[in-house]
Amino acid sequence: MTNDALTRLLEDIRDGKITVEHGAGRLRDLPYMDLGHTKFDLHRPLRNGFPEVIYGEGKTPEQVGEIFTRMGDHTNILATRVSAEMAEHVLRVCPDAEHNATGRTLTLTRTPVEYRDGEIAIVTAGTSDLPVAEEALDTCRMLGSHASIVCDVGVAGIHRLLERVEQLRKARVIIVIAGMEGALASVVGGLVSQPIIAVPTSVGYGASFSGLSALLGMLTSCASGVSVVNIDNGFGAACAACKINNLGS
Repeated sequence: MTNDALTRLLEDIRDGKITVEHGAGRLRDLPYMDLGHTKFDLHRPLRNGFPEVIYGEGKTPEQVGEIFTRMGDHTNILATRVSAEMAEHVLRVCPDAEHNATGRTLTLTRTPVEYRDGEIAIVTAGTSDLPVAEEALDTCRMLGSHASIVCDVGVAGIHRLLERVEQLRKARVIIVIAGMEGALASVVGGLVSQPIIAVPTSVGYGASFSGLSALLGMLTSCASGVSVVNIDNGFGAACAACKINNLGS
């Protein structure tokens, strides 16, 4: 339950639109609802502004399906790292959900997302980085930040990036996603003044060590002010970018 929803509930009780008993029923499952396999945190938006997000890996399709059907009346839902089998089941029991196969996300929007001012630019070095970028994009949008992807502008063809610099400078925060040696974060960091959240990806040949090379390259970036999240963590980068964007709003 968001701050706005809680305020409306209390106002409805005050104005006699709903009974105290009904209001108490709406609140009884705070701060979480226990589904047995999952304790869904309904109180999280009141504490940190973001709802709980479902991490799909390790859960069964039936567990995630129950979360969507039980929690869909209480809050918008975002699930990440969703398999095709899981998505198929959730869409069957909750047809209003939407599946992003590339980003491996499921979303359910019951109430319109209230967007804040400011744009988050999500930049990828290559098309192979799109799954992480799409995860970040869906996360930004569900958390109330406008976002867009600038795809395939890696340093191997740096002229592609230079053509988009003015667009990037209009963003409030930039997420840079790259595998291989991860050099794109340093290059972008040397061209713009905005905060940069760098995401190393597990894309690359053998010596990239499944993203470790990109991670170390980003951590040792010569461009100042570049922050780094874990390998393939588009969700975490988007959360950090949204918090920065919210400060600007």
